[in-house]
Amino acid sequence: MTSALAAGLGAHVLPTYPRADVCFVEGDGVWLVDTDGRRYLDFLAGIAVVGLGHRHPAVTAAAHAQLDRLWHVSNLFWTQPMAELADRLSARLGGGQAFFCNSGAEAIEAALKYARKATGKTGIVALEGSFHGRTLGALSATGQPAKHVGFGPLVPDVRFAKLNDAESLAAAGADGNVACVLIEPVQGEGGINSATPAFLESAAALAHGHDGLLVFDEVQCGVGRTGTFFAHEQLGVRPDAVTLAKGLANGLPIGALLVSDEAAGGFQPGDHASTFGGNPVTCAAACAVLDALDDDLLAHVRALGARLAAGLAALPGALETRGLGLLAGCELDRPAGPVVAACLERGLVIGTAGERVLRLTPPLVATEEDVDLALATLAEVLR
Repeated sequence: MTSALAAGLGAHVLPTYPRADVCFVEGDGVWLVDTDGRRYLDFLAGIAVVGLGHRHPAVTAAAHAQLDRLWHVSNLFWTQPMAELADRLSARLGGGQAFFCNSGAEAIEAALKYARKATGKTGIVALEGSFHGRTLGALSATGQPAKHVGFGPLVPDVRFAKLNDAESLAAAGADGNVACVLIEPVQGEGGINSATPAFLESAAALAHGHDGLLVFDEVQCGVGRTGTFFAHEQLGVRPDAVTLAKGLANGLPIGALLVSDEAAGGFQPGDHASTFGGNPVTCAAACAVLDALDDDLLAHVRALGARLAAGLAALPGALETRGLGLLAGCELDRPAGPVVAACLERGLVIGTAGERVLRLTPPLVATEEDVDLALATLAEVLR
């Protein structure tokens, strides 16, 4: 492949990402095309974003139709796509209200502010190994100390517990100052680690026992990624609030904070805002995504996820396979970075979730043949 750097790309872009030296110019379904016309099987999907695949017809049509009508009016007014998306999300949650923004980190910021305003408390209980975003509040609640370096002082009153350790959780909230307990039902960046139903029940008890809120970060594991619209549907615990982003508009920037009807009333006009939040084009695309995520597609995700997990477990050097649905992690007996690079050279796009964990988040519309091709490429690299 032609070197993107040699072609002069990125000379004036701040170096905040260790980008691979490839420039993609086209996508179709589960495939990407670079500047040389070479095709790549995309099993990262923009890090769990392009859930319905590149250029999905219904989503593309919805966005184009809205582009031809109205792009932006600000949140001083109503738009039909925003209201329709809120209605669809409320129905999925079983009753709730939505705040729209532009990213997962923004959704987390909204959740933290909401919890503090609604409860009058300041304490945030989060988890070690968690990842909630790079803005200051979201970073402060991210349980990865290496990501904090150079950005202190962070937001105060954040305490960290261990995933699936109820005693550690109780200790973190022992002083009773609990505005919220913030948990990813399946940790993404932290290694594709799932919370157990018993642990989530303990988290709900801790939050509610101190008049706080239970907040689930489903930015990565939501929107059908695990085989149900919300990952928590498979874990038996309903949150007071949930954050979404990534796959919600299939690649257009969007984030959402959903607050259940039972926890409503924390925000009043003027408490929070987002100039571009609820953008009509993005919301129209998101409505099309929700319409496409029917029972048949979700069942397909669960079945394909099982096939992918079984194949990953059989790979040379695989120590453990984790995740739900098509949010898959494979811990290796070697560093994951060189494996990802070697796969890219062979036309397969995957990612990492820690030093030794491969992260695979293919489009939900991938086929059995796509999974088998990805596994064959991995087997070739790992043997």
